[in-house]
Amino acid sequence: MMSALSSTSASAVLGHLIHGRSLLAHPMHGHGGGTGTSMLEGLLPLLGVALAAVVYLLLWWRARRRNTVRAPGPARATMFVAGCVVLALALSAPLDVFADRDFRGHMLQHLMIGMYAPMALVLGAPITVLLCALRARHGRRVTGLLRSVPVRFLTHPATALTLSTGTLPLVYFTPLFNATMNHQPLHLALHVHFLVSGCLFAWVIAGPDPAPARPGVPLRLVILGIAVAVHATVAQLMYGGFLIDIRAPIHQVRGGAELMYYGGDIAELLLAAALVATWRPTRGRATTPVLR
Repeated sequence: MMSALSSTSASAVLGHLIHGRSLLAHPMHGHGGGTGTSMLEGLLPLLGVALAAVVYLLLWWRARRRNTVRAPGPARATMFVAGCVVLALALSAPLDVFADRDFRGHMLQHLMIGMYAPMALVLGAPITVLLCALRARHGRRVTGLLRSVPVRFLTHPATALTLSTGTLPLVYFTPLFNATMNHQPLHLALHVHFLVSGCLFAWVIAGPDPAPARPGVPLRLVILGIAVAVHATVAQLMYGGFLIDIRAPIHQVRGGAELMYYGGDIAELLLAAALVATWRPTRGRATTPVLR
């Protein structure tokens, strides 16, 4: 049912990203504007991403000074910074305008915010960096929080799967998506949801950081397989025009479905590779990957 990405669709996406243009003939919503307020709103997320990168690097530098053996190495820091770069690109003005006007732009932004950036951020081992940078008594408090009942519930694979992949039908098969396209607070909330749930899922499935409630690798592979199946099903229904409630031209919806199908597959294959890298069958449990 799903065909390969057509050259027309691919060139359209590339053209919009390069030139910062949008399909003005079919605007999805009216978030755009040239006022100083809108420019400030566009800069705030980028400043937040930059601040996160700076804080991580400062903590990483401190962790390496305090404990060079246990602290994550440069490869982990590079992964986290790469995740910040992907997130900044997803929130940049050209892509944000494209996403406002074209459903394919929204889906590209969705993949970057909800799958690719979270995977890189999580592989940067931010919790381990924090624990190595903190004094012992503060580190024990963080560890105690990780072992608390609410965190154990949130980090259960079933919970992470429901909050990330399980909410896709709610977004695209109900009026919720159209509502987010017409109300800026809902639009921002959707971005936050994609990012937080994506980080949670990546952390539960393949994160190198400690997670007391994390099950073994075989069960996590099963959960990841379910996520792949749900993504593929939603993308195919979207491509066929079944059940969807998206006010956008059909060629945009089908292009977005193709991006979800193939882009989601690539992201999940990368996550599976990161997961398998933690597998040490001889020890009977998952351990931290070799990447440092």
